[in-house]
Amino acid sequence: MKKRVRVFRWNLPVAALLTTVLGTPASAVERVKVMALFSDKAMVEIDGKQRFLRAGQRTSEGVLLISANPREAVMEVDGRRETYPLGASYGGNFTEIKAREVRISRNTHGAFVTLGSINGRSTEMLVDTGATSIAMSEVEAKRLGISYRLQGTRSRVRTASGFADAYQVTLASVQVGDIELINVDGVVVKGNSPGQVLLGMSFLQRVNMDVQGSVLVLSRQP
Repeated sequence: MKKRVRVFRWNLPVAALLTTVLGTPASAVERVKVMALFSDKAMVEIDGKQRFLRAGQRTSEGVLLISANPREAVMEVDGRRETYPLGASYGGNFTEIKAREVRISRNTHGAFVTLGSINGRSTEMLVDTGATSIAMSEVEAKRLGISYRLQGTRSRVRTASGFADAYQVTLASVQVGDIELINVDGVVVKGNSPGQVLLGMSFLQRVNMDVQGSVLVLSRQP
């Protein structure tokens, strides 16, 4: 007795079948922000969601981290491979946002002073190209809620009055106008000096500076 073999016929087109099995392609990434960078690792925010990536890892949104160092990352987004510096932010179907710019006028003493924020808290800042890092007094650090004793490293720094005990710290965020940088080196000096936060080179070297008469212009590609 012969066995009857049933033959099943698929009426779906091959493309439709593959779409059903593999899923639809991921939608285009709308916004990416580089939050933190390390050797072959990066913290990025993709459409509002934070992702920690290692080199060679791809997110569910399709963002691939190719390589990274503390200054920049090479990523592939929506099929495009580009280099993105720390703090960079891109949006609008991954079209780069226009450069951010801050204009600071000289005060009556000839100094550039502006309001900014550290870790989300407002503070007055004096632009000081002679300061290696963002420097502040112990008093100001306490007001800003910086846990310098627990998270900082003891050190000695040279001040206008000589050497002083201090703590080296990493500031989670520093913002001046529309320019915000992540993971900025800072120093907390024991005592109540300096009287203002010194906006030093750990911030300034990561932006473009241009003096136009009595105005200092800070700018940065986001």
